[in-house]
Amino acid sequence: MRLAKVIGQVVATVRSERLGMDKLALIKFIDQDGKEESPVMVAADRLGAGEGEWVLVVGGSSARMSIDSVGHTPVDLSIVGIIDEVTGGSETWFRKSQRRY
Repeated sequence: MRLAKVIGQVVATVRSERLGMDKLALIKFIDQDGKEESPVMVAADRLGAGEGEWVLVVGGSSARMSIDSVGHTPVDLSIVGIIDEVTGGSETWFRKSQRRY
């Protein structure tokens, strides 16, 4: 799993039947301080994460399995958690309740 931030969404009403109609989120992978570390990517989002939220993202077969247990959904990335807090030792790097979008 990796940390990412939702930066937008993708609307595609015409799509592969196997993809279903799950929301598609634009994301960027981030470090613990929220610094963006990747180009823009698209992740399937069954949880309904909003723009600016920090999320947990899985890739590859884990992403496919998070959508359907057989793993036949054509996705590379999937949001599997919406983050409330990130801490390490005595530091709090992120707390959703204190975040301004």
